[in-house]
Amino acid sequence: MPVRSHSLSRIVCWCCAVVMCWASFFFYPRWQHKGTEAAISWDVSGYYWYLPSLFIYHDLKHQGFKDSILDKYRPTNTEFMQGMRLDNGNYVMKYASGMAVMYLPFFTAAHLLAGALGYPRDGFSAPYQFAIQFGGLLVSLLGLWYFRKLLLQFYADKVVAVVLALLVLASNYLNYSSIDCGMSHTWLFTVYVFLLLNTVAFYRSFQLKNAIRIGLLVGLATLTRPTDAISCLIPLLWGMNSLVPAAIGQQFSLILKHYKGFLAAVVCATAVISIQLFYWKYVSGHWLVYSYQGQKLYFRSPNFMDYTFSYRSGWLVYSPLLVLAFIGILPYLAKGKNKVAILTFFLLNYYLVCAWNIWWYGGRAMVQSYPVLFFCVASLVQAVLDRKVLAWALAPVALAFLYYNTWLTYIYHHGDLYDNDCMTEAYFWRIAGRWHAPASVAVLKDNPDLYEGQPKNMLLLYPANRGLDSGRILDQLTPENGGMLLLNKSNQESPVTRFAYTGSGARWLRAQATFRCDEKEYEGWKMAQFIVRLIKKDSTVKERMIRVYRLLGDHETKNISMDVRLPDVPFDSVHVFFWNGGSDKPLWISNLEVRAFSQNQNEH
Repeated sequence: MPVRSHSLSRIVCWCCAVVMCWASFFFYPRWQHKGTEAAISWDVSGYYWYLPSLFIYHDLKHQGFKDSILDKYRPTNTEFMQGMRLDNGNYVMKYASGMAVMYLPFFTAAHLLAGALGYPRDGFSAPYQFAIQFGGLLVSLLGLWYFRKLLLQFYADKVVAVVLALLVLASNYLNYSSIDCGMSHTWLFTVYVFLLLNTVAFYRSFQLKNAIRIGLLVGLATLTRPTDAISCLIPLLWGMNSLVPAAIGQQFSLILKHYKGFLAAVVCATAVISIQLFYWKYVSGHWLVYSYQGQKLYFRSPNFMDYTFSYRSGWLVYSPLLVLAFIGILPYLAKGKNKVAILTFFLLNYYLVCAWNIWWYGGRAMVQSYPVLFFCVASLVQAVLDRKVLAWALAPVALAFLYYNTWLTYIYHHGDLYDNDCMTEAYFWRIAGRWHAPASVAVLKDNPDLYEGQPKNMLLLYPANRGLDSGRILDQLTPENGGMLLLNKSNQESPVTRFAYTGSGARWLRAQATFRCDEKEYEGWKMAQFIVRLIKKDSTVKERMIRVYRLLGDHETKNISMDVRLPDVPFDSVHVFFWNGGSDKPLWISNLEVRAFSQNQNEH
């Protein structure tokens, strides 16, 4: 589509670039943060670990320096997650080396400058953190600019302008291109953009230079994430618009006709991938090593529903704009080109992402495939813009996507509303779209029952100040502690407080106790639990729990309550107890009381 001027898409692209730079440098500059919020932390530290190991410490095998770096910079909350120990005593990196290859120019610049700027040349000081963040942003901007050039070969300028605005402002691409840009996803996004551009160019002229670039890019994608070996389907299936035998035969004949180019691509891809094979051979003595330990693909039972729709991390829950990619398949099938390559990659990649057993890694795993998916989005945008009434009608929907993505990006990095591990349906809908929420709603991460109205007809079922099963107070208590219970490393569980239920006609139960701690437990799965069970004879009718430290801070004494919506099924007794969750942090508990109550008639 030869057009002299693409001013609208160019303006939108520059505006998006400004937003990305602002987000990276001012909204949440990761290189200025420490520990697990630093630019080189968590997965990024694993991708990156090859570089200091090889070029600074000269220790790819034994990792003798790892403990000093982990103690000083704390890139993870756990032990050496960047690699695993082999039977021969050496260490092998968990992640493949593709990201390290792409980080190398930025690492080199940081290493050359660190000493002169007065920073340790240890691979993790401020210049290295900045280099990885800046490198990710630069690669993202490059990918966005060339993605625009790619789309302009297939769609009108106004369509491309809308697509770019949606991509950057209304999807999770904003976060991974600007803030968490050390992650692999935006780098691979740019790799896919260049793969598509070179595939288009190759099928126009079948020049060897494009074939070589295709091979290098497929190799780099595979070296970064082995499952991205499916990127080879794009150049192999390009130009096909159906899977009828005649079309398959024609594609096969074309490949044979230009076999030299395809062979060159295979050789180049193999050469790049061999970097990982030689590394594995060097550290382990074997050409192939599976370094992901308990993580793997479940081809027979992919987690489509959990990966896509779960409140914990569902792709379309936290980036709902991408629903348009699925809707856009219909107009793309009707008027799009290269249907087989685009849709085969789209669907197969989605299947592989959902098949990974650690499905809660979330929608970030789809970001690198957006250059392909957004062909379907662009076809939908084109169909909408061709109908002005429909375009105006759907404009508020686009603005809603933009607001939602802005809100999500904010709460990811500021405040404490978003909890990566504990998002539940009840909690999500209580905070959705809100910039602030009462601290009490944190209990919804564990317990879907929360009554926020004014209780009526409160009936005390279990009196306060009676202690917790008198005569069974745990050890390490002084006489003056009276009716206090201590949970700590050695005393993990409380006795069970049991009493008959006498709250006929009530709709809710509220249990409350006073908690005191010296040091808060921050690890979610070790937080002390406050547990209520409703019992019928010896069977549990309903159980609810909250993690106390969600509401309790360091050196704080606080009354904390939890609600239970009473079931229609009858029960005759209530059991209340506490569990320290495996934590070694001491927690003092006293003044347990339990009340039944009803709600106002106009509340549901």
